[in-house]
Amino acid sequence: MDQQFREKSNGQIRVVLNTQKKKSITKKLPDFQVVPKEIPPEHSALIEIEEELGALVGMEEMKKMIKEIYAWIYVNKKREEMGLKAKKQALHMMFKGNPGTGKTTVARLIGKLFQKMNVLTKGHLIEAERADLVGEYIGHTAQKTRDLVKKAQGGILFIDEAYSLGRGGEKDFGKEAIDTLVKHMEDKQHEFILILAGYSREMEYFLTLNPGLHSRFPLVIDFPDYNIEQLMEIAKRMLTEREYSFSHEAEKKVKDHLIWVKAVLSPASFSNGRYVRNIIEKSIRAQAMRLLMLNSYDRHELMTLRSNDLVFEEDM
Repeated sequence: MDQQFREKSNGQIRVVLNTQKKKSITKKLPDFQVVPKEIPPEHSALIEIEEELGALVGMEEMKKMIKEIYAWIYVNKKREEMGLKAKKQALHMMFKGNPGTGKTTVARLIGKLFQKMNVLTKGHLIEAERADLVGEYIGHTAQKTRDLVKKAQGGILFIDEAYSLGRGGEKDFGKEAIDTLVKHMEDKQHEFILILAGYSREMEYFLTLNPGLHSRFPLVIDFPDYNIEQLMEIAKRMLTEREYSFSHEAEKKVKDHLIWVKAVLSPASFSNGRYVRNIIEKSIRAQAMRLLMLNSYDRHELMTLRSNDLVFEEDM
């Protein structure tokens, strides 16, 4: 008796018997193990970081990546305990995105998480930019870069606008900084973590400046721009933290302004959460001046930002 086997797209195997009266027998393959949504209580470090991540608006891919990194490190430790191969992995990272998308905030959280997991001994963050690495004469740059790496031992060296190290061409000392960083990434790869951050396109070009760069960053995280609803959520959380709120008119005015400014500015020129924070801080100062001149300090007024308190960068 001839038989035909066909596999359906839903994972079922369908067996067709070539008899006078065709019958089909369906056999289901075993289900995959369901992953529980709740984090087991023994992972207190991840639970704590999860709570802090929950305070950040958006960035869903990044939040997922941090959980995966935690699981990867934790399971490697379990493999080591069982005598299985568990080679230490380099955890140097690249953050790609426009200004104000949360890159520095996330770097601090990663340092805290890795310190709790004993991946880093201190977990502190050393922030640097081109001027902190590039010297004025031959040999000066290598020394400045080594000093920064030394300060970052046990923690994270976070270099913002890292692509600026390659802007000066072959004779620029920035190339010396890149070469020195590559050497220390290899020699001390488990003693500190290097995070390079900057605009997406520029960071892609930056990777071409040294043949050893690309392979040394196993973790690349994209930080997308915030949409209007997310920017408004950021504004409201900032206000709540400071015990302020928008009046109805002020909230509408801020939203309309953000729609306009995102339409007229290029993505690289708009500073996302940083732009919103500047609006909040300037408007709080303007509200304070208004109340001072009115000599009115009613509790509700002390907590309310009105439309005439709003200060936008374009108005200055």
